[in-house]
Amino acid sequence: MKKIFLFTKTTFHITNIGLILIYLYPGSIFGWLVYGDKQKQPQLTSDFLIFSSNHVYAFLVLSFLGLISYYKNDVKILFFYLFFISIFLELSHILIPQRSFELKDLTGNFLGVFIIFIIFYLYYFIKRNR
Repeated sequence: MKKIFLFTKTTFHITNIGLILIYLYPGSIFGWLVYGDKQKQPQLTSDFLIFSSNHVYAFLVLSFLGLISYYKNDVKILFFYLFFISIFLELSHILIPQRSFELKDLTGNFLGVFIIFIIFYLYYFIKRNR
């Protein structure tokens, strides 16, 4: 059990560092890898009206990994960190060449964290009331 716990924590931290690097890179790493053009951004699915789908998926994965890694610790600190990093990374695009701040991306980041937050608290509430 300790090995699984250590694996999930390590995966969370690697994913966190990877996401930070992807966000801070001037241009699109995935666009460069897929299309050979760092100006092009691959889309997993089309964006929704008020949020970016890629950002939702990225923060869903990061939040889920963080939650299963730190569910026994103070989850409020984890979610505070996730919301903070989602704001910081998107605001950093103001300063990074070939990147730009977009409200759609920020709402996508928030939505990814918020969905996991709601699922966790619903699960916790149901488990506690049984």
